Amino acid sequence: MKKLFASAVLALSVTSLAACGSSGGSDSSKEKEIKIVATSTPHAEILEEAASILEKKDIKLDVEVNDDYSLQNKMLASGEVDANFFQHTPYLKNAMKEDKSFDLVSAGGVHLEPMGVYSKKYKNLDEIPKNGTIMISNNVAEEGRMLALLQQGGLIKLKEGVDPVSATKKDIVENKKNINIKVGGDAALMPKAYENEEADAVIINTNYAIGADLTPTKDAIELEGEDSPYVNIIAVKKGDEDREEIKELMKVLHSKEIQDFIKEKYKGSIIPVSK
Repeated sequence: MKKLFASAVLALSVTSLAACGSSGGSDSSKEKEIKIVATSTPHAEILEEAASILEKKDIKLDVEVNDDYSLQNKMLASGEVDANFFQHTPYLKNAMKEDKSFDLVSAGGVHLEPMGVYSKKYKNLDEIPKNGTIMISNNVAEEGRMLALLQQGGLIKLKEGVDPVSATKKDIVENKKNINIKVGGDAALMPKAYENEEADAVIINTNYAIGADLTPTKDAIELEGEDSPYVNIIAVKKGDEDREEIKELMKVLHSKEIQDFIKEKYKGSIIPVSK
């Protein structure tokens, strides 16, 4: 009986240890995987390049492509993904203002996509006639950005002292050509509006311009400067920015290999940042 009891205890101990080892292995595996949702161009392309480097660090980067801006922060907030990569800080702040359940932060910036004005009719903004029309997207978080671009090109003037990030059409104090700034649909639809010549000029986000085979540095008649505050970020749930895997992801995205990849692939249309 003693031998039988001892054998039973030993078997139970081995089973318990095996179960603990299995659970620990599963947790470890989970800790070394990052599930991230991103728009296709250039975000997912950059992440796929980073994935091979992270793999050498035993971190799996699972990239899900989704070009719907309205879903990505919801996916992150619900825990469906660990991070997203499609937005800049002003967009994130506006999203959290609209949905108080979001508790998201930036883990760091990756690149700048200079916004541009595109036209099939004119080669520069000066050529746009009086009472002409410029179409902008309905992205509230970028209204000030688009207006600042038109001010940069000399078409309008904004109220002195106004923060360009939060500026609206109400802040326009000078519009000598009486340009009609027409609000169109979603940012993803702006290349189609340009193609169909729905306005004299259309403002297009660089990721969508590249997706439509436009080269911002060549095709845009006005292009945002490098001092823009609209750097694209990796967003995570608050607290997750300190996760080791997220820190490793940011190190890779700020590495010379990835910065060189961005410069070479996008030929200056996308500018890498290192913080």
